[in-house]
Amino acid sequence: MTDSGYFIAFEGGDGAGKSTQVRHLVAALEEAGREVVVTRQPGGTTLGSALRDLVLHGEHITPRAEALIFAADKAQHVQEVILPSLARAAVVVTDRYTDSSVAYQGAGRSLGADEVAHLQSWAVGGLTPHLTVLVDVDPGEGRRRRGGTHDRMESEADAFHAAVREHFLAMAKGAPERYLVVDGSAPALEIAAQVRQRLVREGVL
Repeated sequence: MTDSGYFIAFEGGDGAGKSTQVRHLVAALEEAGREVVVTRQPGGTTLGSALRDLVLHGEHITPRAEALIFAADKAQHVQEVILPSLARAAVVVTDRYTDSSVAYQGAGRSLGADEVAHLQSWAVGGLTPHLTVLVDVDPGEGRRRRGGTHDRMESEADAFHAAVREHFLAMAKGAPERYLVVDGSAPALEIAAQVRQRLVREGVL
């Protein structure tokens, strides 16, 4: 873990409202005078953008291949974007990180959470966020919010998304000092206030 910057990841199921919360937080950090690097996974690099299109909008991909593609995206992302940003004391805010792969491929795809977690940790060189904000929402509500447009992951059955949600919550329960769990069904501004309050306590805001 680098001590120079601060690394925040937003996690949660599809339709939880992560992207909205990322925007609120970035605005608050910039208003406070912090340098902010906002990014997403998969994506965030030239290679990551190509992998994102492949894994979310391509043809059938086997579960193990899917896990490896996500790991490759993160390996490139950490080296090219996240570590250099933290080294210059920026605040890095990412929409999804390794927890998503552990929940989606480990639990949702039944590949084994421990195995996928080990793969992800190796890919990112053990880099862990200072804070992970888990925006928790019922899978049915997430589907309602997404409407009629779904990528490969979003198109999975509710049972898949329920398994993903339960594993997200289990990870947060196992490391409460690193997580902030917020109710994704609450008003967006209320959630954003909870995130800001946590970062004030952390000395980031």
